[in-house]
Amino acid sequence: MDALVVDLTHGGVTIAIKLAKLDYFNNIYVFDLYKTLKNHDKKRLLNYDMIIIEDIDELNGNNQSELLISYPIHSPIKPDEIRKKTKHPKGLNLTHHKTVEFILKQWKKRMMEEKKPIIEVTGVKGKTTTVSLLESILKDYNPLTLTSLGATLDLDNKNILLKKNISITPASILETIDLVEKRNNCEYSVNSLTTKDKKLNSKLTSKNPDYSMAIFESSLGTSGIGDIGILTNIIENYKIAKNTLNAKIAKEQVFDNEYVVIDYDTLIKFYPEKVRDKINSFKLKNYNMYDENEINPNTDIQPNLIANKVKYDLENSEIEIKYENIKTINGNELNGELNVKTCLLGEYNILNVLGAVTVALTLGIDEEKIKGLKNFNPVEGRGSIRLKDNIKIIEEINPGLNVKAIEKVFGSIKDLKKYSIILGGKYGVTCEEINETDLSKLLDKIIGEYNCDLTLVDDLGKSLKNKIKNKVKFFEDHIEAQEIAIEKGKDILLIYRSNYSQIYKR
Repeated sequence: MDALVVDLTHGGVTIAIKLAKLDYFNNIYVFDLYKTLKNHDKKRLLNYDMIIIEDIDELNGNNQSELLISYPIHSPIKPDEIRKKTKHPKGLNLTHHKTVEFILKQWKKRMMEEKKPIIEVTGVKGKTTTVSLLESILKDYNPLTLTSLGATLDLDNKNILLKKNISITPASILETIDLVEKRNNCEYSVNSLTTKDKKLNSKLTSKNPDYSMAIFESSLGTSGIGDIGILTNIIENYKIAKNTLNAKIAKEQVFDNEYVVIDYDTLIKFYPEKVRDKINSFKLKNYNMYDENEINPNTDIQPNLIANKVKYDLENSEIEIKYENIKTINGNELNGELNVKTCLLGEYNILNVLGAVTVALTLGIDEEKIKGLKNFNPVEGRGSIRLKDNIKIIEEINPGLNVKAIEKVFGSIKDLKKYSIILGGKYGVTCEEINETDLSKLLDKIIGEYNCDLTLVDDLGKSLKNKIKNKVKFFEDHIEAQEIAIEKGKDILLIYRSNYSQIYKR
């Protein structure tokens, strides 16, 4: 059998090299779909005798040959189109996600034998926060973790950075495992670690540290290697693959995991036909993730975990939880009640907490460890709180902020008093830009309902100020806007479209 890896931009180089190392394929072809292949990566591929093709037409087959086609789920070129064009009717079609599962077959088997759970996290919003919440609950299990913030190893309650700048494409799961395996075999390089970790790192070379759990954040679905796959939400069912697919179809890969934890509203809106024994859903009472007319109320499906009451507070929000028939990976069912405290605000963040708690219960984790969430520190810029001159600044700073996400953010401060809202940001921080018409309508609605103090800042704010009917203030610099709000003695909700690491560097 031969193999073809389509798209070398989104982790395809890593996937191709891993396939070559399996020593399973006669020939491996790689197609640089977006023409982004760098010279050093080209040399790496050629070192493994790969055949780099400039056009699919270069791949000629016959009716007897078999071909594995590995492609990203968002690829504008479909496998059937490739097979027809190149006369390769036989073989496997695997998304990059499923190719990762194919490559990790032996690793997965080893994890199962050693009873080390694997968790995969996907969704439109809330992935990184959910993983961070899980890290807080599961820190005693030395989890190996991949998020948009980096690849890390929690070891004896110390967070070791393996690599900071890493994507959440499926191939990054392979890279993360490689990083920790090299470290365990004492062959790693300390260059990717922070300075403060290098001293600790040197002490571990003879100790051969290990991890007892793996948690992987993944975009556009999961690979299916997980004991548990969690789908946070599909708050926006955006189009992919030149409008031929959408987020719903991509995220559906989460059901390839053995157990699934999923937001209840998402389950009954998008996947009611997927309901099976090994699914645990969570719900925030009296809150709908989607518009009521989008959800079928005539369903017999009930959530397994529900938050009946939430008392919101800047320091510690209190959540009253009841759970029934939670299916665990040990084959048991759990029922009970639980009170959890967290410093997170807003319904959307409470749902992230519920998702993490449901995963912990599915793992059979003791309730006392789950209650450890009261010590959770939010991810910087994802609902984190910063103090300046005794004023609390709630920061929602995210390059992926869109209109739906901003609407949910406003819910986090609706019960608070004496606050200012500062909103703005940059363009070009993600491939998807923001819909200013819809956002201006939302802001007019918010101003009318909450009677709040709104200030617009930076490029996004400048563009919005003339589209909003209500009178609002504008500043070029978000720092100046914050200083004025602080002088007035008001707490601040800062909603800013940017990478957190960049916002205070200007």
